[in-house]
Amino acid sequence: MEYLDFELPIKELEDQLDKCVLIGEESNVDVTETCNQIQKKLDATRKDVFKNLTAWQRVQLSRHPSRPYTLDFINALTKGTFMELHGDRTVKDDKAMVGGLGKIGDQSFMFIGQQKGYNTKTRQYRNFGMSNPEGYRKALRLMRMAEKFNIPVVTLIDTPGAYPGLEAEERGQGEAIARNIFEMSRLKTPIISIIIGEGASGGAVGIGVGDRVFMLENTWYTVISPESCSSILWRSWDHKEEAAESLKLTSADMKRLKLIDGIIKEPLGGAHVDREKTFKSVELAIVKSYKELSALTIKKLVRQRMDKYLNMGEFNG
Repeated sequence: MEYLDFELPIKELEDQLDKCVLIGEESNVDVTETCNQIQKKLDATRKDVFKNLTAWQRVQLSRHPSRPYTLDFINALTKGTFMELHGDRTVKDDKAMVGGLGKIGDQSFMFIGQQKGYNTKTRQYRNFGMSNPEGYRKALRLMRMAEKFNIPVVTLIDTPGAYPGLEAEERGQGEAIARNIFEMSRLKTPIISIIIGEGASGGAVGIGVGDRVFMLENTWYTVISPESCSSILWRSWDHKEEAAESLKLTSADMKRLKLIDGIIKEPLGGAHVDREKTFKSVELAIVKSYKELSALTIKKLVRQRMDKYLNMGEFNG
């Protein structure tokens, strides 16, 4: 298991506990009391470390290499019923954007999300989760298909941003994202969006216009990454922690600003510590939201979604 820098006190105690257990197994010495004391200290330290995480530490957790990605969530939620669909019918199939049909229980959903890689080869294959215009156009094609057959849409967001390459701009990156925002705002089927990792810039918003928008506890959602913000303001990445605090990018910040509808709790230590518990929490949020949204007429559903986004940013002077 990999540890982040602020998790080192936990690692030290876990190493001590492993050594204590090993000594007990390899000798006749009773170390039960010592191991129990270390375990108690470990539990207290873990709670203390994760009780008051900074914004930057939550950004680090959202990027943890062991954290489950979009296909992990989809496969766990659909239990083998997922059928991936490919291509935007114009340019090619963008491997950074995945989508397809799957069932949770007896209800079909159209799942769409950004997929990252697990190692150097797959990260290059998935373009580090950064979609090209054809990725967003594929996503829109699948959403329209879902609308046609009255299937609810679930989008899983985990991207450091849309791909900023020259070829992406030549093929209309900005237009593709803007088109998705426009079309999603009036799509005649329920949309449930969940930020499961990084939610950066238009890359996230391009599939993030939902009737219900949730964030996992240790994720972030904002217009720019802390590193890029620091680079612009201070000409250096050295102020990324300060930038993270200023951007108000955590799930608690976003809920307080009424830009999301809810926070999905993660196991102590992050989503990667207990994947099954995380998957179950996400499933419950999707099922509950769909039950609420399916009770609305299409006209009311679309009107509520439009009003929700039109009201964002309003304030009384």
